[in-house]
Amino acid sequence: MSTMSIRLPESLHERARQLAKEEGISINQLIATALAEKISALDTVAYLEARAARSSRERYDAALASVPDIPPLPGDELPLELVRKRSKGSR
Repeated sequence: MSTMSIRLPESLHERARQLAKEEGISINQLIATALAEKISALDTVAYLEARAARSSRERYDAALASVPDIPPLPGDELPLELVRKRSKGSR
């Protein structure tokens, strides 16, 4: 484990104190968790961008064409509101 000193605006430090207290954890744990969540989000974006860069419209269309054209299983239907929006947008 390493130590890091950071400078925070007083308002941010106070809010971190409050949240840590509400969660029953230390400020260190709150900040470490927040940093881990941010890093995870940024890594996910990078991963998805890398995957997208390897994709192709042709492979997408081929995969979509292989899906049978059958009604969805009960419970998997699109919400009626979305169906209406789609039918209005396709005119």
